[in-house]
Amino acid sequence: MSRQNHHEYIKRLQEIFVAGKITRREFVAKMAALGVVAALPITLNHKPAEAASPQKGGVLLLAMGHGSTTESYDPATLASGFQTVMTRAMNNTLTEIDSDNKLVPSLAESWESTPDAAKWIFQLRKGVEFQNGRSLTAKDVVATINYHRGEKTKSSVKPIVKPIKSIRADGKYTLVIELNEGNADFPYNLDRPGLGVYPAVDDGSLDWISGNGTGGYILKKFEPGVRAYFERNSNYWKEDRAFVDAAELLSIKDTSARTSALVTNEVHVIDQVDPKTAHLLAKRPGIHVEETTGPLHYTFPMLMDVPPFNDNNVRLAIKYALNREEMLNHILKGHGTVGKDNPIGPSYRYYSKELEPISYDPEKAKFYLKKAGLSELSVKLSAADAAFAGAVDAAVLYKEHAAKAGINIEVVRESNDGYWSSVWLKKPWCACYWGGYATEDLMFSTGYSAGAAWNDTHWKNAQFNKLLTQARAELDEAKRREMYAEMQRMLRDEGGAIVPMFANAIDARTDKVNHGKVSGITPFDGRRIIERWWLV
Repeated sequence: MSRQNHHEYIKRLQEIFVAGKITRREFVAKMAALGVVAALPITLNHKPAEAASPQKGGVLLLAMGHGSTTESYDPATLASGFQTVMTRAMNNTLTEIDSDNKLVPSLAESWESTPDAAKWIFQLRKGVEFQNGRSLTAKDVVATINYHRGEKTKSSVKPIVKPIKSIRADGKYTLVIELNEGNADFPYNLDRPGLGVYPAVDDGSLDWISGNGTGGYILKKFEPGVRAYFERNSNYWKEDRAFVDAAELLSIKDTSARTSALVTNEVHVIDQVDPKTAHLLAKRPGIHVEETTGPLHYTFPMLMDVPPFNDNNVRLAIKYALNREEMLNHILKGHGTVGKDNPIGPSYRYYSKELEPISYDPEKAKFYLKKAGLSELSVKLSAADAAFAGAVDAAVLYKEHAAKAGINIEVVRESNDGYWSSVWLKKPWCACYWGGYATEDLMFSTGYSAGAAWNDTHWKNAQFNKLLTQARAELDEAKRREMYAEMQRMLRDEGGAIVPMFANAIDARTDKVNHGKVSGITPFDGRRIIERWWLV
């Protein structure tokens, strides 16, 4: 093929892909065959994704497929994307993971540890003020962390703070934290929305109710399940952030309604674009559809202490009854990768490439049903699109696959409103999504360690927890990799979470808003979209 013909063929492939006539996976495969392995840009419509010079002013309007009338900004209860975007606007954490997935200073300007990584000393940034003008001190950080340490707390960050043996302020700007065991990733773990710093009260408790954080935006109005309205903190300590004067965050859980709001210019940005229609949206003038790869994954967690899911043979039967490739192509249109029934995907440092995903095998599913003493199985699967875009369709597809294995899945269509408070962690089997975290330790500690508030399968495995503790303090990279690989295998073969696919985060914006390099840690630019994006 001549150079000119080669160029024309590539151009034609791009046109076919944008028109939706081939999937993303097919496009990538064809380009790879041509030796063009990085031909797919981050923007589906091939428009520039970044602008060099941020502009100040205006009101940024965002819509998310999250939000519930039962939600608050209590840092112990942050669960949905709506809540975390809120708190990222209002708060700062000690550390921050930037757009290059590197750890950088935030409220802590520096830190150091003892050689065993069991004692950490953080030096706080001087001159930082809360939104009411009061200066930040180490006592505020102590109160913030202690808020999540109580034995009865249901905080999602409890697994992070539970290993803390002691925490104290050494003067106004020095924080000393001693752990029960070494943790090389501890500073990474502190960049959690729930650990956004609020002011301490005189008795050492935490004043989060006021919403008085150190972040770039002040919460002015909050209607749970509807909207949150913010105005810029004129005294924000970050000079290179918080460009817009105000921001309004809307909860629009219906995908069609959310997309319509973008097309009609009622909002500037939306998340959770439907992969099935992303290519059509990208062709509209003035619309930019963008995707980022990262740890975002979709799951179907089973409560392992509730029959029939307390039998691993049943769990394996259900796992072999799913065609993951078909689900990826049908639900995500190839915008992602097949999962291996554990939360560690290709973006993680210790991702196990050697571990194979469970393949669709109805006969093997029947084999495990028989081992469980069953000839057939009837189970209920709760789903709503609040879990992830296309969750109900994914559940219906699962039902079709499982029927061939003698497994009857009754798909229960749940309400979007209240899904995270009434279904997730409550119903025996449901649809769910995880934005993922920066490290394997944090992901495992949050969602799979025994007793973790967000352990949505009730996974309790002594060997797993032992490996989790050992890997956390292990400084030998090879040994650490082996431990994390074994933990991934254990979850695949014994766990209660079905992880069929890792999804690229697909967002869309009008040409009235722009941004710099986008973080792939969690959707919506690491949930820091309000302070990072600007209007043009």
